[in-house]
Amino acid sequence: MYFCYYNSPIGILKIHANNKAITEIKFVQQVDEIELKSNRLNSIINQCVAEFNEYFTGKRKDFEVKVALRGTEFQKSVWEELKNIPYGTVKTYKDIAISINNEKAVRAVGNANNKNKIPIIIPCHRVIGKSGKLVGYAGGLDKKEWLLKHETENA
Repeated sequence: MYFCYYNSPIGILKIHANNKAITEIKFVQQVDEIELKSNRLNSIINQCVAEFNEYFTGKRKDFEVKVALRGTEFQKSVWEELKNIPYGTVKTYKDIAISINNEKAVRAVGNANNKNKIPIIIPCHRVIGKSGKLVGYAGGLDKKEWLLKHETENA
């Protein structure tokens, strides 16, 4: 396994990868200094960091780094659909359910969104409640709001 810490405008992200793809991105409160000494980079991590640099400066709208989706077939279908939400736009959980031909699965879509291990790249922050309000985000609603504002300003 490879990993690194990335200082983003919305906090510290810990990026995990294997030899082929990004496997997880976590919001963390602080860098583990002992672990940092064993920071293990590879070309996948380096590509992810470069793409994050471009994304956070408004120069990248789509990610190209490979990701490894680990979950049920339903979860993977939701996550793949999230990648189709255009930069700077939002969809509701119901919109996603309809897009995957399972209109009644709104709550299940929300649960799949919650299990997304690769935030930002798999843009679960672009999913909002049917009322138009921001709901649920692993990193906190303040981060979701920041990401949506960032994308709107750079669309």
